[in-house]
Amino acid sequence: MYLTRLRRRTSRSQRQLAADLCALSGVQSVTRNEISRWERGERLPGVWLPFLASALKTPLADLEQAAAYARGDALAPLPGPAATLAELLPPDDPLAPLTARSGRRIGMTTVDSLAGRVHGLRLADDVLSGGDLAGPAVRELRAAVKIHRESSYDDDTGRALLVQIGELAQICGWILSDAGRHADAEHAYGIGISAARQAGDTTLVGNVAGSLAYQHANNGREREGVDLARAALEEAGPDAPPKTRALFLDRVAWTLTKVDEAQPAMRALEEAHAALSDANDRAAPTWSYWVSREELEIMDARVFTELKRPLRAVPLLTDVLGRYEATHARELALYRSWLSIAYADANEPEAAAEEARAVIELSGDLASDRTAERTRVILRRLQAYEDVPEARAVLDDHGHLLLV
Repeated sequence: MYLTRLRRRTSRSQRQLAADLCALSGVQSVTRNEISRWERGERLPGVWLPFLASALKTPLADLEQAAAYARGDALAPLPGPAATLAELLPPDDPLAPLTARSGRRIGMTTVDSLAGRVHGLRLADDVLSGGDLAGPAVRELRAAVKIHRESSYDDDTGRALLVQIGELAQICGWILSDAGRHADAEHAYGIGISAARQAGDTTLVGNVAGSLAYQHANNGREREGVDLARAALEEAGPDAPPKTRALFLDRVAWTLTKVDEAQPAMRALEEAHAALSDANDRAAPTWSYWVSREELEIMDARVFTELKRPLRAVPLLTDVLGRYEATHARELALYRSWLSIAYADANEPEAAAEEARAVIELSGDLASDRTAERTRVILRRLQAYEDVPEARAVLDDHGHLLLV
């Protein structure tokens, strides 16, 4: 989010900014938790805007405009967290073309430009969090849908445009889910499934539907997640590129794990590895660039952890995390959270506490609902070891995060 970027530009932590605001105002009432809520869009700074402007050396007018976006102010030119995706896109079927097209005619140059922006958004998601990217992602999706509805184009261009809208809707949904905006994410995924089906791209349908299945499985709709993950794999079909089949099978494994179906989940993991080893020359789509043996091993370890098999999870996670890209802070925090749980399950509370501290340090400045929830998960797990000094110290220092 905007406030997060301003704070990072001044090299301050959330705790340091809170202390500066207290000093500037003379009132000791701003905490690191309050800064975190402002950055996630859960609250607005209100009377603190002038002090923020001073502390961050930013024009007050810019902060006031950002606050207007976040309120969903009707006069604000750009949408913010208070606006839902459903409100920003046309009603009914957003991909239905207008009866009379009055816009300009477009060709593949326009589609290629959109494809570049879509992939740029994917790469940004590797190093930024949902709260930072939700606004730009929604604006891109809204603009792409507008082009589809209001422009004219030949059949080939129209299909290519639908493919890019499908890909954009998938990464937009993923970003919104990371920002904790699950209803908006589901709406975006619905647009993506519709676009991919209209384009006849069954592999893309599988990716979008599988992403929604993953969200369902992690947010109390586990059985729906299983059904949708299986449907995504089936729709993609046996001829989907090996990388994508591996990804879809991994999602099936995860959703089965969430309903405690251990043996089917383990079989799906084995099939995912077999798919990735399939030595054929079918080109994988650009959006699957991140699928690798390393990522499959991380999913293996996550499944082992959820199934209470720490002796299998710990070596895998330790090995993979030792080679993982340091700039991917959110993923490092997420994966180390599973390592912390695995250590706790292995009755190694000191190691679990050490990993918990690393997770909290990595995720402290991330505007990610996923890392915030995983932090709460590991803190709750450490409560079983309150009599261990290392675990007690983590709970004393960070137990307040359970209330956020």
